[in-house]
Amino acid sequence: MQRTISPPGRLKAASDMPRACLEAGTVAMNWWWLRQLPKGDGHPVMVIPGFAGSDTYNKPLIHFLQRQGYHAVGWKQGVNLGHSHLDIDRLSDRVDKLYSREGRPISLIGHSLGGIFARETARRYPDKVRLVMSLGSPVARARNAASNLNVLYRQMNTTPAEIEESDWHLPPPVPTTALYSRFDGVLDWRVCLQASGHAQTENVEVMGSHNGLTLNAMSWIVIADRLAQPEWHWRPFRHNRLWRLLFKKPAWRPESSGSKSAYNAHYDDQTASQQASA
Repeated sequence: MQRTISPPGRLKAASDMPRACLEAGTVAMNWWWLRQLPKGDGHPVMVIPGFAGSDTYNKPLIHFLQRQGYHAVGWKQGVNLGHSHLDIDRLSDRVDKLYSREGRPISLIGHSLGGIFARETARRYPDKVRLVMSLGSPVARARNAASNLNVLYRQMNTTPAEIEESDWHLPPPVPTTALYSRFDGVLDWRVCLQASGHAQTENVEVMGSHNGLTLNAMSWIVIADRLAQPEWHWRPFRHNRLWRLLFKKPAWRPESSGSKSAYNAHYDDQTASQQASA
């Protein structure tokens, strides 16, 4: 029987940040090997932080992408305190200026809530965005019941979102990759899955904490692989013989959308129940 979608347990939640620190140490230990991953073509990449995060927290990932050959930058809006504090026009203007200056579409990488902002930016400006990657982002409808930070987030964000929350579960019309971890200590991992979408939509599972998804060697492998694809020649993340040892089979793929998986069936039932009681 499928368990109810709810926040991760206390042990998983309490250990999330310590595990993130260990993941950062693992990245440092494997720095030389990570540098052998596919090199970039110089196109611009913007990394958007998660709730309570900033560009400082994402510096290791930004530095790695710069070393790989990308014009990687942060979002330059300080700490991400949520949708009530988001200057959507400022974010849009930064994307527009970066696109105009580079003359090339931008890849957007967003951690947690930052992934939501990345997806919605791509929805608004699909001609300026090359691809989107969300790292542990609550894209499913049942997200409000699945977060250990929901109460704090709602207290800090009392005004309606400028970006329509009812559409958050829909992938933007660009290549979209959703990373998730079953060991996530902040969100029930299932709400980080893209459960429907177009042919250029995918989920990729990694092992790690929620807070460590931008400091995780497995995440960096997927990010480097996705960004290195030739423009307009997207393909799903390939689980070759080596990667099969690390990466499990995706929880959902567009080609299997004709028949509901056990997860999708349970997810639909759970969502209907929550909407009925709202």
